[in-house]
Amino acid sequence: MGPVELLHMSVFSQSFSPCGRFLAAGNNYGEIAVFSLSAALSPDASEASQKPILNFTAHDGPVFSLLSTDTHLLSAGNGEISAWSWAETSLEIPEINAMIINPKDNSLIVGGGDNNIHIMDMETGIFKSVLKGHTDYIHCLCFKEREEEILSGGEDGAVRIWGHTEIPLSHFQTCSGMASQECARPQFGKWISCLATDSDWMLCGGGPSLSLWHLRSMSPTSVFPLPGCQREAVFYQDLIMSVGEGPHVSHCLHGGTVKAQIPCTPSSLNTLALNLKNSEHRVMTVGGSSHQIDVFTNFSYRAFSLSF
Repeated sequence: MGPVELLHMSVFSQSFSPCGRFLAAGNNYGEIAVFSLSAALSPDASEASQKPILNFTAHDGPVFSLLSTDTHLLSAGNGEISAWSWAETSLEIPEINAMIINPKDNSLIVGGGDNNIHIMDMETGIFKSVLKGHTDYIHCLCFKEREEEILSGGEDGAVRIWGHTEIPLSHFQTCSGMASQECARPQFGKWISCLATDSDWMLCGGGPSLSLWHLRSMSPTSVFPLPGCQREAVFYQDLIMSVGEGPHVSHCLHGGTVKAQIPCTPSSLNTLALNLKNSEHRVMTVGGSSHQIDVFTNFSYRAFSLSF
């Protein structure tokens, strides 16, 4: 790949291997690169250790979502899902933006450009149900394991909560109603680009400000004063970590305070991943508008960068 392509590269998705020793990343050119964390984190690491051990073209368009199961690396882009390892499968859904696994029944949950959520039995490869309710395409999904509930956020500004039926248990607009007006930012739109849950709490943001919601009362308890649109946010211990517009990872407290903003290489960030499966390779990685993926061994500063 030439210098012009590297200049215009964006990393859209990441996923760690089940063993935690490898990182897969997908970019806007449809490529997937696999990095060895063992090599990159070694005391004897060199510049070559920060390059992919495997790099291949997976899709004709951007790789918007990556997900690891015990046996497969699943990738999704414009119109297909591919499973790399033992099998390969495709589904005609325009622009698949999000995938999650329901570990209770080993099903794959997919959200994309047809405004619907599709659920596939991973054993048979057959899509067994469709959840309909959003009026525009779906950006993000998350799963509440205790209640076995799916949460979905979309371009329509809605967050929907789904149970064991094809009818949503509840839904709410993050930019309408008295309780959520403080989240609204009409200049950015109403779209929801990131979701995360922790027990009875939910993070969501995008066009609206990143905010912390109490799911039982369906109301925001904290709104974080981050200037740009946030594209991914996670709960980690007593912190909330978020990335989006701007060259930094934001560390926020649950009460709404921004504790720190950690500088990164890309000028804008699309994806944040935590590798907590393997204590030897415990890292945070972030990617965005650059061919480089920043690696944080201590989550308070960048240790080095992997490079496509």
